[in-house]
Amino acid sequence: MTFGEQPAYLRVAGDLRQKIVDGSLPPHTRLPSQARIREEYGVSDTVALEARKVLMAEGLVEGRSGSGTYVRERPVPRSVARSGYRPQGGATPFRQEQADATARGTWESSSERAEAGAGVAERLGIKPGERVMRTKYLFRDAGEPMMLSTSWEPLAVTGRTPVMLPEEGPLGGMGVVERMRAIDVIVDNVTEEVGARPGLAEELLLLGGVPGHVVLVIQRTYYASGRPVETADVVIPADRYQVAYHLSVR
Repeated sequence: MTFGEQPAYLRVAGDLRQKIVDGSLPPHTRLPSQARIREEYGVSDTVALEARKVLMAEGLVEGRSGSGTYVRERPVPRSVARSGYRPQGGATPFRQEQADATARGTWESSSERAEAGAGVAERLGIKPGERVMRTKYLFRDAGEPMMLSTSWEPLAVTGRTPVMLPEEGPLGGMGVVERMRAIDVIVDNVTEEVGARPGLAEELLLLGGVPGHVVLVIQRTYYASGRPVETADVVIPADRYQVAYHLSVR
């Protein structure tokens, strides 16, 4: 194979992908069988099988037990707006994540004390094993699961204070900035790092995805005078949502 030449299975997958994109193979249409692909493209069974695997991993097709492989309905991506922290006025965590006054969001959450693993400890600037409050969220838009979030706050900062539990107490449901301000911790910076990876099985189970689907992962950390006071992983299904940033110029 010369430089720049694609393997046969990728060429076959690319042609079938184009047919799906341009509507030649519309949603709910059965994908050509392995034998049909072999004959039409003049390739081996192995190549035909690998091409089908590529399309399945990309989420373009899905297998139906006892029936075959079909083109999936392609959702129109919706935006999840990001606007950083909000120094003025209270906002629920979901409002902070969506930053959209028309949001129809609800969420479920649970908090528990935990020990910081190595990765979380590094992000929070603490030692592995130190105690943190871990809160897990499942966000819904009009009833549809659309985002997961797991946050960690050092109990050295929030322990034995009225804001120790993010969703309970007098400031329960408020954003990190407002809660921290209530205990005289002034958040003055936030960072977000965006990446993508295949979704974990437990994530896709909650978000309604299928194995192989890609998710966007936002690692967010709030700082007060250089000290990390909260960090979180936000997980969003990439086939249904896109992340839009709204940044102000000061």
